[in-house]
Amino acid sequence: MLVRKRETAYFMQAGGKIETDENPEDALCRELEEELALSVVASDLEAVGTYASRAANEDGCDVKADLFILRRDFAASPNAELAEAVWLTLDEARDYPLAPLTRDHVLDIAAAYS
Repeated sequence: MLVRKRETAYFMQAGGKIETDENPEDALCRELEEELALSVVASDLEAVGTYASRAANEDGCDVKADLFILRRDFAASPNAELAEAVWLTLDEARDYPLAPLTRDHVLDIAAAYS
C-alpha cells in the first residue's frame, strides 16, 4: 500500500515523524491509526531496518526512516493529511510518482518479502 499526502505528487509508505516520547514502532502504530484508521500494535510489525534518502516534499532535506513489514488485509481509509491510499502490485507501483525512499529502498524490500 502506498499513500499520497494532500497537495503533493509523490506516493510513499504510510508513517510519519517520531514524537519525543515514542520509539519507532509506537510512532508507526499511532500514524497508521491517524492516517488510515488502522489499529495496530507493535507486535504486529516486523522490523526491516533504517534507511535514508532525499525527502520527497521538502527541498534540500533528507529523510531517515525505520521501515517495518505489516502483513494484514484491510480497507484503506485515508484520513488526516492523506489524499489517497492505494493497493498496488510492485509492477504497478513502479509506474507511479514515488518518493525517493520508496523508489530506492521500499520497492526492493517489498519484493524481497513477497
